[in-house]
This record gives sequence, structure tokens and C-alpha cells, in this order.
Amino acid sequence: MTVLVAYATRHGATAGIAERIAETLTAEGAPAEARPVDEVADVGPYDAVVLGAAAYMYHWLKPATAFAKRHRSELAARPVWLFSSGPTGTDVVDAKGNDVLVASRPKEFEQLPATLGSRGEQVFFGAYDKDAPPIGLAEKMAARMPAAARGAIPSGDFRDWDAIDAWAREIAAELAAG
Repeated sequence: MTVLVAYATRHGATAGIAERIAETLTAEGAPAEARPVDEVADVGPYDAVVLGAAAYMYHWLKPATAFAKRHRSELAARPVWLFSSGPTGTDVVDAKGNDVLVASRPKEFEQLPATLGSRGEQVFFGAYDKDAPPIGLAEKMAARMPAAARGAIPSGDFRDWDAIDAWAREIAAELAAG
């Protein structure tokens, strides 16, 4: 059983999550490789797929969504899991008492699970470097905001490696169980 962990990333944090998932799957007996979605022409050689992307403004990066649509029938024919990275900070509950990870679910998680028959979806905390050059329209617009507004976005690496490993182990156990 070979697992593809395909991902779309903007600054590399999601790539790090994908690589960690692939490492953990491999260590658990499900050989896996992490690859950017733009480098995957065919999912045929893989028995299962974990597909993830960074989310900005409640949407997955477009290359991940395009990948899911382009390979829809092949993905629906094998076990698939979806993940997203995006929220930053250490607060697990927002000011309104909502779970930050649940509130950060990308809109694509409303449609893709049914389309692809995914077995699970997970949102992970991401990373944000306030000094990194902006990429994409949303980041360029945010860079023009007053410093106080930009400072409202927590800067740092907030990826929860224990949660990422635990989720990957759950996937490995499902694959082993058949």
C-alpha cells in the first residue's frame, strides 16, 4: 500500500505538515510520499491519498481544489483524507467561544467530502511569518493594512506536531484494518 500526501502551500508550512504526515504513515507501516499537487500528474500508482492545502480567507489554495476536481474519479475510487492548515496563534477558542479549528474549516470541506468520499477531514494550526514577503492578493492587501491591524495576526509557528502525528497514526490504523 502506497500513500500519496499531496499538498498546496504558499510559504511552506503546509508542506511541512504534509511531509510529517508522510513520515508518520511510513513509520506506521504505510509507505507514503509527500508531493506538491502541481507535481502529481497521476494518482493511479497510489492506493490512498491524503490531500491538504493552506487555507486563506476560509478557502483552500486553488491548486489543491483544482487537483481534487481534476482527479475526482480516481480519488473517489480509493481512500482519501483531507487536511487544511491556516489558523495561527495559541488560542483554541475564539472570543465567541467557538473552537478555532472548527471555525477555520475551509469552504471546500462542505463539498469535497461528499464528492471524493473522504474518510476524514482535519484542520491544523499553521505558521505565519510577518516578515515574509507577501504572496497573492490577500497577503498583499493585508501588507497595506495599518500596523496595528497586521499585528492582530499572530506571528510564529503554531503547528501542533503531536496532533499531526496522531491524525496520521489514525489514518495508518484505518489503512491497516482495510
